Amino acid sequence: MSTDFVRPVTIAVTGTHSTGKSTFLQRIAEQLHRDRVEVAVVADLGAQAAEHGLPILHEHTWASTLWIITRGMSLEAHAWTQADVVLVDRPVSDALGYYEAALEYRGAQPHSANIDQLEQLVARHVRHYDLVVRTVLDPTIPLDLSKPRGTDLEFRALADRHVAKVLERLDIGHDLLPSDGYDRALVEVTAFVKGRLDRVDENDDH
Repeated sequence: MSTDFVRPVTIAVTGTHSTGKSTFLQRIAEQLHRDRVEVAVVADLGAQAAEHGLPILHEHTWASTLWIITRGMSLEAHAWTQADVVLVDRPVSDALGYYEAALEYRGAQPHSANIDQLEQLVARHVRHYDLVVRTVLDPTIPLDLSKPRGTDLEFRALADRHVAKVLERLDIGHDLLPSDGYDRALVEVTAFVKGRLDRVDENDDH
């Protein structure tokens, strides 16, 4: 019997804060659970980083960004052993986007070697995502103050732009998710997942 590891279907939702990522992922998870699909969710690591005393949002540093990226990679790898589908609330590319947004916000210059290191980590890992969906910032939607995050609207917009720039620069394919398109996207993403799972089942039968 082959001992090769087969990664489960992995879906990541990217974008700036307060754009409905977590809620959307929760809806996907609930739908898949109703369809009797085993799902694991890798949560946004911002709050956990802050609990460890690491700077986040406009205070992001190279070290905190490295921690979030490598911690995310580790949690995703663990989740791959637990379920048929893994849903990622922020792919590793988000941390790089937030770091670059923080640098611009503070008027600081990036260290090219640090950026190169982070880019290499991100570029090698994102190939494990079967689908990346990016939320589109709607500035009329207020910040969710129930979560530990900044209330600076300027930085939220900066993060949105830099998350998009990282996706483009590293050629990370993704679908856009406008604020009025969540119901349609839910149908499309669950259909995508089922298609991938059916393909796996067909291969197992041969």
